[in-house]
Amino acid sequence: MNGQSRKDIVPGIEVNIVLKQDQLTGKLTRGIVKDVLTKSSNHPHGIKVRLQDGQVGRVKEVL
Repeated sequence: MNGQSRKDIVPGIEVNIVLKQDQLTGKLTRGIVKDVLTKSSNHPHGIKVRLQDGQVGRVKEVL
């Protein structure tokens, strides 16, 4: 899954996100979702989440 649909993202799942500072390079960060921050049902750049370690970014892959 590509992480653009909010219904696919729930707390506790493992995802790869791109952090704000890594948007140009596309470097991915892996973690477990703590909070879903995007309110809309879809987002073309990925649903924004907070990981359990506090990092915030947009979901690129659901693992």
